[in-house]
Amino acid sequence: MSNREKHDRMANAIRALAMDAVEAANSGHPGMPMGMADVATVLFGKVLKFDPTDPQWPDRDRFILSAGHGSMLIYSLLYLTGYEGMTLDDIKHFRQLGSRTPGHPEYGHTVGIETTTGPLGQGLANSVGFALAERMLNAQFGDDLVDHHTYVICGDGCLMEGISEEAIELAGRQKLGKLIVLWDDNHITIDGSTALSVATDQLARFEASGWEATRIDGHDPDAILAAIEHAKTTDKPSLIACRTTIGYGAPNKGGTNAVHGAPLGAAEIAAARAFLNWEYGPFEIPSDVLDAWRLAGLRSRQAHKSWSQRLKDTEVGQRAEFERRIRGELPSKFGETVTGVIAKARADGGAVATRKSSEIALEALTAALPEMVGGSADLTHSNNTKTKATSVYVEPPKYDGRYINYGIREHGMAAAMNGIALHGGFIPYGGTFLVFSDYARGSIRLAALMGVRVVYVFTHDSIGVGEDGPTHQPVEHLAALRAIPNLTVFRPCDTVETAEAWKLALEHKTGPSVLALTRQNLPLLRTDSSDRCLTARGAYELAPASDEAQVSLFASGSEVSLAMKARETLQAQGIPTRVVSVPCFELFLNQPEETRRQVVGKAPVKIAIEAAIRQGWSDIVGSDAAFVGMTGFGASGPAPEVFAHFGITPEGVVATALSRLKR
Repeated sequence: MSNREKHDRMANAIRALAMDAVEAANSGHPGMPMGMADVATVLFGKVLKFDPTDPQWPDRDRFILSAGHGSMLIYSLLYLTGYEGMTLDDIKHFRQLGSRTPGHPEYGHTVGIETTTGPLGQGLANSVGFALAERMLNAQFGDDLVDHHTYVICGDGCLMEGISEEAIELAGRQKLGKLIVLWDDNHITIDGSTALSVATDQLARFEASGWEATRIDGHDPDAILAAIEHAKTTDKPSLIACRTTIGYGAPNKGGTNAVHGAPLGAAEIAAARAFLNWEYGPFEIPSDVLDAWRLAGLRSRQAHKSWSQRLKDTEVGQRAEFERRIRGELPSKFGETVTGVIAKARADGGAVATRKSSEIALEALTAALPEMVGGSADLTHSNNTKTKATSVYVEPPKYDGRYINYGIREHGMAAAMNGIALHGGFIPYGGTFLVFSDYARGSIRLAALMGVRVVYVFTHDSIGVGEDGPTHQPVEHLAALRAIPNLTVFRPCDTVETAEAWKLALEHKTGPSVLALTRQNLPLLRTDSSDRCLTARGAYELAPASDEAQVSLFASGSEVSLAMKARETLQAQGIPTRVVSVPCFELFLNQPEETRRQVVGKAPVKIAIEAAIRQGWSDIVGSDAAFVGMTGFGASGPAPEVFAHFGITPEGVVATALSRLKR
C-alpha cells in the first residue's frame, strides 16, 4: 500500500465515522470533520506529541478543536488512536443523553478534550493562554520538562467572532511561536458562502498582528506536513489556511452549506462511500486502518518515556515543586500567609478600599504562591493587581515574568486565563472594572462550565464609581454573575473579608471566582481576633441586636458599613437591630437549611441593602423583606451625592425600617 493510499484510508475512516454518527443521531455537523480529515490525519498521524495511555502527560502537545461543532472529528481521532475513554459504542451514541460524545467537546466530560469549545472563537482564544502557559512554565522549569506545541483547528466562524481579534493580537505581541492554527478555509457558513458576510484577507490580517501566515491545499498531505514543520521553526505564531471542501467525499452536497449542520441522508452517504471507495458498513473500520491509527497513537511513547526519565533525574526539590504545580495543590504554608494578612489588617485598622485590600492580600499571596500569574485589561493601577512578586512582565523572548499585559481585551483576557488554568501549573487572576464583566461573560461562563480555577478581580463595583456615571456604574452585574452556575461571587466588606475571599478562591479547584471590590475606602469591621473564616459561611451575623431583634439588616460590600451606621441609630432609638454581612450568596445558599434559618433570624423586619438591583436577594432574605438599593441605572456625580440621590444611606435604611415597623 502506498503512503498516499494509507493516508487516504486513514482519513476516510474519520469521514465515515462522522457521517455515520451524525446520521444515527439525526443531528450534528458532518461537513467539517469530512473536510478537515486530511489535516487531522497528518497532525495526529505524524506530528502531534501525545500518549493515549496517559492523556494528562504534562509535556504533551495540546490540540484544541475551536470549531467545536465538528466534534466528531476529535471523537473519531480519540477512538481511532486508542484512548481508553472512547469506544466505538460511544461513537454510536453521539449526541445522546449521558454519552461521552456530546454535541460539542466538553472538558472534564470526555478524555482527551483539552477545553470546552462550541461558542466560536473560544478555543482559539483559549489557545493563547495554553501557549503562554507553556512558555512561562518552560521559563521556570526548562526544556527538559516543558517543551511542547499548541495546535488549533478553527473555522471561518472562529475568525469572524470579535474575540478572535483580541486573541490573535495578544498572541502576536507575545511571539508565541509554539502556537499553530490550522484554519479550515472552506468558504462556507450555515447561511451559505462566506462571501455573504466576509471580505477580509485573513492572511494579511494575521500577518499585521505579528503572525506568519500561509495558504495550502488542505487535501494534500505532503503540503500539510511541510507547512506544519515550517511553522515549528518560526518564533512567531503561525496560521495555516487549509483550503478544503466542506463535506469532502459527499458528491452532491460537498462544498455547500447543506453539509454544515445536518445529516447527509442515506442516499448521500451511500454515494459518499462509493466516491471514497469505502466498502464497509456503518461504524465498520477495517483492521488495517485501525491498526495504522493505533500505531499512530503509540508514536510518542518513546518521547514520553524519555521525558519521564528526565523528570526522575531532576533535582528533588525542583521535581517536587513541578509535580505540586501540575497537581494544582497549594503550598503547605498557604494558610499561614492568609492569617498573616488578616492579623496585619487588624493591627493597622485603617479604612481602605477593598481593591486596596485585595492588593494587600495579593502582595503576600503572590510571594508565597509562585504559580499565581496576574494581569489586567489595561487597568492595572485601578485594579491593584500588580505586586512586587509579579512586577516582571511576561515578555518575549524570556517569559520569566508573572504579569501579563492583556491590553484592553476583557474577553480575550478571560479566555486566555481559561487556557492558562487548563494547561496546568498556574493559577491565573485578572482584573477589570465590574461593569466590563459583560465583555468577558462568555469566557466566564465557560470557566464555570469547565470547573477551572481562575479568579476575576472586578473593581469599581457600584454606583460608588461616582463621576464616571451610569455607563461605568454596575447595577445589574452582580445579579448577572450570581446567575451563572458554579461561579462563586464574593463582595467583601473590608480587608479581612477580602483576604478570606482570596483564600477561598484559591482553595476552590473546581470553579472560578469573582472578587467584586470597591473604589471608595471602607472601615475595618471585622476587628475581632477570631481565626474563623466567616466568609466561608457566605453570610454571618456581624453585629448582634441588644435584645430580641426587631430589625435585621443584610448587606454586602460597601453597604455593610452603611448598615452598621443604621444599626447604631436604630439601637439608640430603642429598636434592637442586628447586621448580617453577606459576602457570598453561593456559599450561603449551600449551607444546611437550619444554618441559613438561624442566620436570617426571626426579626419581623428584614432589609437587604446593596447598591445594585434586588435580583437574587429574595433567595437570601425572602420576598417579603424590604430592599434598599437600585431599581435602574446610576447617575454621574461625586459618590456620596450619588448614594444620597438614590437613598442608599444610613438615613434611608432607618426610614425604611421605621416604615416597616409601623405596619
